[in-house]
Amino acid sequence: MLVLLPPSEGKAAPGRGAPLKPESLSLPGLADARAAVLDELVELCAADEAKAQEVLGLSDGLRGEIAKNVELRTAGTRPAGEIYTGVLYDALGLATLDQAARRRARQSLLVFSGLWGAVRVGDRIPSYRCSMGVKLPGLGALGTYWRRAMDPVLPEVARGGLVLDLRSSAYTAAWKPKGEVAGRTATVRVLHAQMVDGVEKRSVVSHFNKATKGRIVRSLLEAGRAPRSPGELVEALRDLGYVVEAEAPARAGGPWALDVVVAEIH
Repeated sequence: MLVLLPPSEGKAAPGRGAPLKPESLSLPGLADARAAVLDELVELCAADEAKAQEVLGLSDGLRGEIAKNVELRTAGTRPAGEIYTGVLYDALGLATLDQAARRRARQSLLVFSGLWGAVRVGDRIPSYRCSMGVKLPGLGALGTYWRRAMDPVLPEVARGGLVLDLRSSAYTAAWKPKGEVAGRTATVRVLHAQMVDGVEKRSVVSHFNKATKGRIVRSLLEAGRAPRSPGELVEALRDLGYVVEAEAPARAGGPWALDVVVAEIH
């Protein structure tokens, strides 16, 4: 099972570990593309703070993120699973998983990133600011840039099992499963069901969508469930107590769409 996650916009403070070692990152096929983004991001932030703020879409309160980017090559690092924070990662709670579940997380979770393309949660990276929606002057829109780099790399990473795609829309632009891989890919939407005047009403949630997705991943990791197809994923989630409605693809070889229905949001 390969689980595709979005990063968080906010990041933990820089670590005290050794500086970035690009050659140590997973998915070495992305090394050249990572180097190009890193070079341009550092150069942009070091040369013109006002332009960097505009390009990165930062408010005045976040101007300090620009200086952080300038120091990316020398800043301390942490495992990516500690760098990324926010609702999904709080619900996932990597630090509180038992040893076996943490090992599964290191093997199966892949976090997409505007700067790194994609990293595993055990990869050591510095804290940074660069979303997938950014358009760097020399490289263009990062979603398009990363798609060219990932298309030859990700199918090999996704070989042989389920791809559970929990990314937000900005990050799906960086890689879209195709062909045989798409046929074993599942996306998840979280719906809040509540009774209104005796009639069930369902609505898409945002904040709690992220939290529920984090809990789903945690449940699978803790239970040691590694479904190899969307159908097996539906069975696994129902066994774990989730209410799941599955929609098979309209055409053969397309991704599955799953709705997880929750009565309470928290």
